[in-house]
Amino acid sequence: MFKIMKRIIKLIRFTLSILLIVVVGLVYLTIKYPIGYKNIIVEYSNKYSIDPYLVATIINIESKYDKNAISKKEAKGLMQIGPQTGKWASEVLEIDNYNEDMLFDPETNIRIGTWYLDTLFKEFDGDLELVLAAYNAGSGNVKKWINDERYNSDGQGLTTIPFKETEDYIIKVKSTYKIYSRVYKHYIMNKNDKDSFYIDLLHNIKRILKQQ
Repeated sequence: MFKIMKRIIKLIRFTLSILLIVVVGLVYLTIKYPIGYKNIIVEYSNKYSIDPYLVATIINIESKYDKNAISKKEAKGLMQIGPQTGKWASEVLEIDNYNEDMLFDPETNIRIGTWYLDTLFKEFDGDLELVLAAYNAGSGNVKKWINDERYNSDGQGLTTIPFKETEDYIIKVKSTYKIYSRVYKHYIMNKNDKDSFYIDLLHNIKRILKQQ
């Protein structure tokens, strides 16, 4: 009897250890790779033929899903849309009474961000690395690099990226994309889930902790 109880206790401890590992893993994923506004992501990704996992990845890297994020260069919102890009997009997309504060609205921001990605994909013939470089450093810089033999020695794409930040950005997007496309494969495509509450709660907790 004693041996049986001992085995049961060992089994319970083992099971609890596995559950703890799973919980810790899930907490780590939700903090490092959060997800939110997926219905909006899917809607505009479909509209502009953009991979939704790429959009989810870019939002994470650009703002960590903080809809109120502002960069040093005044890029705003989830996908960090710059003032010029926002104004340009508002004219093309005919957004009524547009002002920069509208970039803090998740739907407006993701709409503009996916449209901009689509524009870049068309501009750079579907080359993902060039698109990501342009999203980070601007399409003007990328065009200059393409026409410079120092950065385009083989005549195809970029063999060297002069901005270290942009080079790191591309690497980070690619590695993070693998996580989102695997971990959230079924979740992102489930239209019945509402997730804005979770992501808003996460950032409200972060703000409260910063105020302490």
